[in-house]
Amino acid sequence: MSAEPDGPEDRLRRLTTIWSRALYPVTSTSLTRAEFEAQLLPLGRRLSELLRARSFDADAAKAVGVALVEAHCTDPEALSRTLDCVDAYLVLYCGGDGPQDELRMRSSRLQHAMAAGYAHALRRRTLAEQEAIAQAALRAQGVVAQALHASEARFRAVFEGAAIGIGIADLDGHILQVNEALLRMFGLTQQSLRGRRVQDWTHPDDAPQTWRLYDELVRGDREHYHLEKAFNRPDGTVLWTNLTVSLLRDADGRPQYQLALMEDTTERRLLNLRLRYEATHDALTGLPNRTLFFERLEKFLAAGNGQRFGLCYLDLDGFKTINDSLGHAAGDRLLVEVADRLQSCATAPGEMVARLGGDEFVALTTGPGTDRTVDELAERIMNALVTPISIDGRDLLVRGSLGIVEGPAGERTAAEVLRSADITMYRAKSAGGNRCELADPEADARAITRHGLTNALPTALERGEFFIEYQPLVHLGDGSVRGAEALVRWLHPQHGVLGPDRFIPLAEHTGLIVPLGRWVLEESIRQARAWRERHGGRHAGPLRINVNLSPCQLSHPGLVQDTVDILERAGVTPDALCLEVTESALIGADDDLLKPLRRLAEMGVDIALDDFGTGYSNLANLRRLPVSVLKLDRSFTQGMQQFPADPVDLKIVEGIVTLAHSLDLAVTVEGVETGAQAEQLRVLGCDTAQGWYYARPGPPERLHDLALADAQG
Repeated sequence: MSAEPDGPEDRLRRLTTIWSRALYPVTSTSLTRAEFEAQLLPLGRRLSELLRARSFDADAAKAVGVALVEAHCTDPEALSRTLDCVDAYLVLYCGGDGPQDELRMRSSRLQHAMAAGYAHALRRRTLAEQEAIAQAALRAQGVVAQALHASEARFRAVFEGAAIGIGIADLDGHILQVNEALLRMFGLTQQSLRGRRVQDWTHPDDAPQTWRLYDELVRGDREHYHLEKAFNRPDGTVLWTNLTVSLLRDADGRPQYQLALMEDTTERRLLNLRLRYEATHDALTGLPNRTLFFERLEKFLAAGNGQRFGLCYLDLDGFKTINDSLGHAAGDRLLVEVADRLQSCATAPGEMVARLGGDEFVALTTGPGTDRTVDELAERIMNALVTPISIDGRDLLVRGSLGIVEGPAGERTAAEVLRSADITMYRAKSAGGNRCELADPEADARAITRHGLTNALPTALERGEFFIEYQPLVHLGDGSVRGAEALVRWLHPQHGVLGPDRFIPLAEHTGLIVPLGRWVLEESIRQARAWRERHGGRHAGPLRINVNLSPCQLSHPGLVQDTVDILERAGVTPDALCLEVTESALIGADDDLLKPLRRLAEMGVDIALDDFGTGYSNLANLRRLPVSVLKLDRSFTQGMQQFPADPVDLKIVEGIVTLAHSLDLAVTVEGVETGAQAEQLRVLGCDTAQGWYYARPGPPERLHDLALADAQG
């Protein structure tokens, strides 16, 4: 019988065990290793929670570093071993099934914050020790001045036994004494220090205020200062320290000596630099990542200075297919090769390439004349992708869509520039891919508006921002109103009334078309019942309501049941409803797609084939479609608005009407705008029509008035 898989708590304990084994040998503690492991377990649990949290909490990660110092893990190797353990095992044991790239990025940021918290806590501890030493030194100096031998011995014990470097110099900078810790830090001997002066230890990386603070101290204008300073060792390496220099005064308060306390921070600094690199570079390709690229772009745009920039936003075409067919390992090798090629395209000053994530890369060029330079850069990038990439013995042809943005610094933020580049790239992809597109402010504005409408759609339905207008369907034989088509509108808070062409495609893309379509059907059926009740027996039958059905609704499994429930709740018979389906949605439809329409038709719901004549379906297919009405597209009847009518259009419409009637189908014509057009369609045998000649779409009360006038007439 196979063992149960490890749960999250088991994996957490395994991580903590590995961590404790690495850390225990370099920790000064009276605890046993088991007790020490139990002490680390809450810290491991906290790291696991931070790794999987929705937002990054730097303060909580810093607190883990502080806790390590409080647990006496202050040996120089303690932090390095901790970060190595977290880097190697945190994502492995606590990441679960989350996206690995994001988890590794989060782990790097956690390590960076832990190191910062650890360094801050260790610095506080060191400063406390330094303060104690300084106080002891002051007391000892006073005692020396009073020739108290016991206090001198006590000072020597503190001076020689301290773990940090200590040095004493006179006010001219001559070094008088240093302890063993300082000699080890510098790799020097007492003899080699003779004759040395503090001023000899300048370094190119000294902060601008370093020697100004020193001069103020030896003049007696300040009591101490603290800063980070680098020193050159005799072996050519660099020693980085946290340096605190204090002024020692004699019994009369006159400046006499300077006392320097040094903490070796070289390892910590190198570790921070490594963590910074990992946090700002892509682990797979080694390119700068989104964070670093955004920082560089923001800094350049904020500087202004009349400079210009050019940006190329690249997305590989069909990369998901490569991952799905050859595996993610092959996809990773492909990305590495693409990154190398892109890196070779941007080698001039002011140019850089970064990986934003997935298969998205960006190249930036800055300086004068970027309108020409960015075009050349884009051409180099597209040419670099022409040569196939060999992966596992297969030559893969790589294509890419490229969006180009160029302009002056200072006019747009980094977020706005990247958004424009992203929109432009998707415009290139929508145009077939493997091409470049230049940013177009008007196209950007349309895309941003589209995006805003897409995001607002769900709440718009909840807030009741949609409403329905109705356009009457008129019988061409007697001119009576037989029904109406329901046309949904969106009363947007900022953009006003929007027609269905503005938001129906967005609703179909997001899947909101199903609940929106259900709402339209409910409202329309409720209105049909209201018309039937108001008309009473004056009409030959209930006014029929036509409701458009999108392809997404047609394939939704709940279509038939939703329609039945809505009709039953409203108390309306199925023959009062006609569902309109576009011809293009039924081209090549199989029996599974047609099955719900057949069930609705068998119940008595009319099915209309909308926009007939615009698709390429075989006319013979009409026999197998469960439709009872053909809605002839307005393009066939526009030629009838003038006299004499286009004879070709007349022949086409006459043929369609004859065919439809032979199949027992009614014919409805849309877009009727003149009386002559309506009369011509009546002569040709069309059954019903709609258009501005009769009425524009409007509120339900207008249709009621038309139907009432028709009944009274």
